[in-house]
Amino acid sequence: MEALIKEAGLEEIYHKVKAGKRLLKEDGIRLYNAPLLAVGYLANIVRERLHGKRAYYVYNQHINYSNICVNLCKFCAFGRPKNDKRAFVLSLEEIEKKIRERIREPIHEVHIVGGLNPDLPFDYYLDILHLVKKLRPDACIKAYTAVEIAHFSKITGKKVEEVLKELKGAGLTALPGGGAEVFSPRVRKLVCPKKISGERWLEISKIAHRLGIFTNATLLYGHVETIEERIDHLLALREAQDETGGFICFIPLSFHPKNTRLSNLPGPTGIDDLKTIAISRLILDNIPHIKAYWIMLTPKLAQISLNFGADDLDGTVIEEKITHMAGAASEQSLTRSQLEGLIKEAGYQPTERDTLFRAVNA
Repeated sequence: MEALIKEAGLEEIYHKVKAGKRLLKEDGIRLYNAPLLAVGYLANIVRERLHGKRAYYVYNQHINYSNICVNLCKFCAFGRPKNDKRAFVLSLEEIEKKIRERIREPIHEVHIVGGLNPDLPFDYYLDILHLVKKLRPDACIKAYTAVEIAHFSKITGKKVEEVLKELKGAGLTALPGGGAEVFSPRVRKLVCPKKISGERWLEISKIAHRLGIFTNATLLYGHVETIEERIDHLLALREAQDETGGFICFIPLSFHPKNTRLSNLPGPTGIDDLKTIAISRLILDNIPHIKAYWIMLTPKLAQISLNFGADDLDGTVIEEKITHMAGAASEQSLTRSQLEGLIKEAGYQPTERDTLFRAVNA
């Protein structure tokens, strides 16, 4: 494999990786233009240095409380105006039913996100947390992206700090990483002009970190962004992590064009998916975990990603709507045994975790 590194002209980057030295922007761009197997080999050095042969997954449940959204980003097939016949809002009773339907399952994480619904009061979001905490007192609640937090601040007139403190008091464990998209102002103007800026997303994430709330981070790639803009996004996350240390996991999100206003675009290829995961692992030297989100990648490609820098497959998921409304061909859920089978077949040791990557007993 070192011959492949030499042939690809990656010796300098290889020596940096072996020595644990930080990669630069030009290194990231160079890796995107390098052969896939060489990039994967480098990423796997870091992946195994950090996690050995462990590969993580979580027994979780997704709840998308509403798809009504004022932003209506071009890349999104989930969000709807409130008068759309496909628009929905879950009542607290409906959310309770969804939780109770799986109450006998050993769920360790409840993942809650939705659109920016202009008609729902802040108490609704607090009530969801109280409800889930009551029904699932031992589960971690990962809820409300930085974009949703900004929305809550707007509708209440409260500072982000106050909003987060109230949510934490109601049972919030961590924030998901959605809404980051690509930080580039050029890209955001084209695909999500109503969404908060990348700077604001980072600011809210850092506020959460300072309050002791860990968060995830994402990059939505494969639409109108350039390779340079992808790398700039990763570097901005790395800089924020240097400051606060609160990002626990990074999730590269593969763009699904079907049913979106960018449906003319082809979306990323499998090669691009694997390279982006690998390069994320190499650039983000201070974020401990890289997730291969099987819902977007398909279970097969996520499994292969474990050899390209990823150390986590997410989880059982159960009833995810956002990606499936964009035409995802993956299953709605996977069982624990299916996830463990994928991990074992790839040559890794399955490790069940909670939201904060603490190992849990089956």
